[in-house]
Amino acid sequence: MTDETSNPDTVRIFEQLARSRRSIRGFLPRPVEARVLAQIFATAASAPSNCNTQPWFSHVVSGETRDRLSSIFMQTIAEGKYSLDFPYDARYEGIFRKRQLDVGILLYEALGVTREDKEGKRRAFLRNLEFFDAPHVVFIYMPEWAGVREACDVGMYAQNLMLAMRSHGLASCPQTILGYDADSVRRELNIEPRMKLLFGISFGYEDPDLPENRIVPERAALDEHVQFYS
Repeated sequence: MTDETSNPDTVRIFEQLARSRRSIRGFLPRPVEARVLAQIFATAASAPSNCNTQPWFSHVVSGETRDRLSSIFMQTIAEGKYSLDFPYDARYEGIFRKRQLDVGILLYEALGVTREDKEGKRRAFLRNLEFFDAPHVVFIYMPEWAGVREACDVGMYAQNLMLAMRSHGLASCPQTILGYDADSVRRELNIEPRMKLLFGISFGYEDPDLPENRIVPERAALDEHVQFYS
């Protein structure tokens, strides 16, 4: 009997899948079939969670609902009118700040936006609220009683979700900014107040012609984030 954990083909396939997942910022209008969507989300739910609580809840929007939320965000988030369920107060310093700046430079260079081009930067920001033209967006929630442990569970679910999308030839872009108007999303989708919005993921088929989809952010060397002990 073959041990699949050491099967070279299995290793190669997974490495290709994981390494090919990138944040894509431009999608084709082609929708994903309903049966494929169901399969992707069913696969994602195999993620581990503390005591098997499975504290993740996904709300997928497409079509008119997707368009309506984008229009709302243009009137709220774009104008600085925020309603976050979880505060975003991180202050990146040192290497973390450098990584943030480096990926921003890569993106603006691909878009042809210079440091002085304020309108170009604003337009790049608004693309977030247009979901980068993705035909589908998933808003990911957890219950109000959940804490940091459960948020970690949701993160593992989200990674499963994006890898499942990748296995079906889809691209994705996780977006913190999509959690900046939690009240509007809850109201439009009729979601209970006890459910709290973490973030959203825009997804669909990648537009390969866009230069911003060809950027590849640098990853830290292994010894920068892993230590082995014996």
